[in-house]
Amino acid sequence: MTTFATLGDWLAHLETAHPVGIDMGLTRIGKVKDALGLRFECPVFTVGGTNGKGSTCALLETILLRAGYKVGCHTSPHLLAFNERARINGVDASDEALVRHFEIVEAARTSLPEPVSLTYFEFTTLAIMHLFASAGLDAVILEVGLGGRLDAVNVIDTDCAIIASIDIDHADYLGDTREKIAFEKAGIFRAGRPAVCGDPLPPQTLIDHATEIGADLWLVGRDFRCDPQPGAERQQWTYSGRALKRPALAYPALRGANQLLNASAALAALEAMRDRLPVAAQDIRLGLANVELPGRFQVVPGKPQVILDVAHNPHAAAVLAQNLGNMGYFPYTYAVFGAMKDKDIAAIVRQLHDEIDFWYVADLPTPRAATAAMLERYLREAGVVDDADHGVRTFDSARAAFAAVQEKAGENDRIVVFGSHYTVADVMAYRKLQHH
Repeated sequence: MTTFATLGDWLAHLETAHPVGIDMGLTRIGKVKDALGLRFECPVFTVGGTNGKGSTCALLETILLRAGYKVGCHTSPHLLAFNERARINGVDASDEALVRHFEIVEAARTSLPEPVSLTYFEFTTLAIMHLFASAGLDAVILEVGLGGRLDAVNVIDTDCAIIASIDIDHADYLGDTREKIAFEKAGIFRAGRPAVCGDPLPPQTLIDHATEIGADLWLVGRDFRCDPQPGAERQQWTYSGRALKRPALAYPALRGANQLLNASAALAALEAMRDRLPVAAQDIRLGLANVELPGRFQVVPGKPQVILDVAHNPHAAAVLAQNLGNMGYFPYTYAVFGAMKDKDIAAIVRQLHDEIDFWYVADLPTPRAATAAMLERYLREAGVVDDADHGVRTFDSARAAFAAVQEKAGENDRIVVFGSHYTVADVMAYRKLQHH
């Protein structure tokens, strides 16, 4: 059996241990799960969706913590440290705890009569779930990595499934229509258990699948809704569910136009689970007011204003454009942009074309990324020219692009860093260095 002393060594090993980065299917991971005897005594929430998964997890986690519950939350990918993927009571798991459970998973994997190989995501997800199962928690929140039906977290039968939004992103794996994607995402639903969908236009495939398996489907607009309070625009809103009404709620501390839908889906899930995890109105108020999530339309205080957003598909780019449009006047907007080459880059650029004046495009440290030169080509095709008020420049890293923008931007301008977790992470790491 392989073992490593440090978390870094384990992660380096796992990146190369399984030849395929994404290998859809639950047979391999299911065998190791059974060998581990992995099961949860507490309620499990599984959260899927194209966009809004991380926000929904953070909202649920913060409200449940305010209500005094012990909560485990597994999200991905991370921005600065792997440990962000495993939070217990709002605190990232220690290296030691993770290494201990990596060893347990490896022992279970190699104990099989025919050992199977696991992808990086499968292995780390099992280890994090095993850590949570041994921590005496009251609730566990699991964020789907990709899709739903064949994703590693779906080896656990959830007590409450949530799908935040449905849009086209990983077309190669999940299909190229909202109908196909919705079917993949609805794979996290379970018979007789609540299945909450926060997308206002749920494809029929999702509704049909829920009906077919006998899941208890909660649809926004039918079973629950969010209404801004009249006369109190942007100040307060009301959640209405099947049996509960929560008036006079503050807007979530996460900024952005789509956060009310994410918050109402989280509250629907909590209403559906209220017999097992009751929460008071005050817990919800405090949860909404205190929720934090780095890199989701995160506006960094100071001048020029810096906005960090991991938006990496056309749907998220449209929301980002709307959020930028709502911010008021800035003489110039600079973008630090890097993206994966399998994304619909032309559509992302189209959504943000009118909000951004200067594009500083960057290579990213992964073979999956589009090169800066490719990004420039998309921008030129979209009609971006170089003149006094517009332009495109290419860089070999996001931090180099950000450093160049800092030289150029005036203090009343704004800088938006987006396109991928890699883009945001590189700039966050660079800013941290600058401030030490």
